Amino acid sequence: MTLVSRLASVSCLGRHATRGGVLSRGAPVAFASPSVGTTTTVLARRSSAGRRAAPPGVVSSSRRFVVARAAVSTTAKDEASTSAAAAFKRHERIAAIKGSDGGVSRIGDAVELRGWVRTVRAQKDLSFVEVNDGSSLSGIQAVVTADATGAELLADGAITTGAAVVVHGVVVESPGGKQAVEVKATAVELVGGADASTFPLQKKRHTLEFLRGIAHLRPRTNTIGAVTRVRNQLAYATHTFFQSHGFQYVNTPIITASDCEGAGEQFQITTLLNGIDGPKGADAAAAAGSIPAAGGDVDAAKAAAAAQGAVVKDLKEKKKNGDATKEDVDAAVATLLELKAAVEAIERPPAGDAATPAGGHGEVPRRKDGSVDYAKDFFGKPSYMTVSGQLNAEIYACAMRDVYTFGPTFRAENSNTSRHLAEFWMVEPELAFSDLQDDMDCAEAYLKHCISHVLEHCDEDLEFFEKNVSKDNLRERLRGVATTPFARITYTEAVEHVLSAKKKFEFPVEWGSDLQSEHERYICEEVYKDVPVIVRDYPKGVKAFYMRENDDGKTVAAMDVLVPKVGELMGGSQREERLDVLERRIEEVGLEKESYWWYLDLRRYGSVPHAGFGLGFERLVQYVTGVENIRDAIPFPRYPGSAEF
Repeated sequence: MTLVSRLASVSCLGRHATRGGVLSRGAPVAFASPSVGTTTTVLARRSSAGRRAAPPGVVSSSRRFVVARAAVSTTAKDEASTSAAAAFKRHERIAAIKGSDGGVSRIGDAVELRGWVRTVRAQKDLSFVEVNDGSSLSGIQAVVTADATGAELLADGAITTGAAVVVHGVVVESPGGKQAVEVKATAVELVGGADASTFPLQKKRHTLEFLRGIAHLRPRTNTIGAVTRVRNQLAYATHTFFQSHGFQYVNTPIITASDCEGAGEQFQITTLLNGIDGPKGADAAAAAGSIPAAGGDVDAAKAAAAAQGAVVKDLKEKKKNGDATKEDVDAAVATLLELKAAVEAIERPPAGDAATPAGGHGEVPRRKDGSVDYAKDFFGKPSYMTVSGQLNAEIYACAMRDVYTFGPTFRAENSNTSRHLAEFWMVEPELAFSDLQDDMDCAEAYLKHCISHVLEHCDEDLEFFEKNVSKDNLRERLRGVATTPFARITYTEAVEHVLSAKKKFEFPVEWGSDLQSEHERYICEEVYKDVPVIVRDYPKGVKAFYMRENDDGKTVAAMDVLVPKVGELMGGSQREERLDVLERRIEEVGLEKESYWWYLDLRRYGSVPHAGFGLGFERLVQYVTGVENIRDAIPFPRYPGSAEF
């Protein structure tokens, strides 16, 4: 089957363009077809004898093909290669229309607004519709007069708050003082309506707690929309910083058998509980008599699966002809999978009486001593959701020097504070041939880069946060962080500052205890007058096993970056590169060396000094935006009792 390839212009062909209507070697050629008035692509073909034959409509001349003035069709393969060269372009967004001058430079331009209605003020012959597409905090007001196409949609009340619309019009100067320009609409289209009586986001202030309950709609609000744009720019800045410094981006696994932090607060992954609550899927259908039950006749089960396979095949053919729907096929496939699962259950029943009680439903397999037999689990050993990608990043750092990972991590900490999430994103670079000094330098430069980037690209959103969320000098504070050298002190000096303070703290501190948020903020905000502080050389008893032990035997080469209003924002260390010391530290904290055999191997084969840090990305979003609850710094927050959406 052939397709006609229509190209917008010859320039889209790039290097495949022709000269003087002559086709270059093996390349498509563009020409104007008089029959359709469009540009068409022709690809030279080879004859059966191996010579290149002229395609239909092309006259062969020696070794060159001259394009004839006729419509030419191409194969689907040619079509795909040609379309790949075509430029991809999306509809212009509102932020681009407004630009840096509020849209003044676009006055007189014909534009098209595609977005969702924030507010509607409909009058008899004139309506005002504010459209926002999420690209900027403020949208653009469209003025719709009675002579505009689709004006009746407003008069009839079909276009309401929350509706998706397309507005065609011209940018004009706005007589009002709230915006520099507006769009005089020539046509309005209703793409998707919204029932005004039930739409949850009305023109009033909603609490952030209420919005968490409608996370599928809260991105349309000013606050969450602004958070999302700032988060996007911080993510972009993260990649640009590390890429510009030669770091390789590494994707580390979400499922792990290691506990990076040694805290034991991990989500465990297992398939041993599958089916333990009673019949589901294949077993449930078997109970209803439609699918053979476990322990039944294997031949009958196979026959049933084969028959259902024929049903699926037949439905797929009917779907091609329009005699069956996708839903019909999906339902048949689901039944087929259940039947196949039933066959497998009969052929390979769980081993041991304890795994399959008389009732036929699984129980957790156990060893003779009563402990769970993880050898029968999916991964053959206890497995967890990762709390950090650091250990895996170290593998690549010890081969590619500087790397970073940026992805989701998980912690089963039963905490309902405004600072904790069960699922959160971490930025974790690892630097080979580096020590703690290099680590601190990198952390400071990275944070300054991110904040400078947001100050440059998110001023409208930051102004909104300054007025409505933080209600302080947010941008001034951020500029201070971006331009002021960080203070650097030891943990011992930090403790001395807290002990000599003339204020009372909720948590007492002494040398050897971890610093609390109130101590960290006191050091930043009062001792160093709102300057970020890097605290180094912590007691090894409050830090992870992989941090390099200092010569004093009491502290490790660890560091935390403290910032005003938040406290700890980043934490890192020089990693322990000495095999004997690392083995001793693993034993001291009660971990199993066997689980870290590969991590120890890095110290056996070409060990080098290396360092890195981790930054909780939502903490950074919190700090830059001023939002108080970390659940509002991530699109879909996960915390105890909540895994909605």
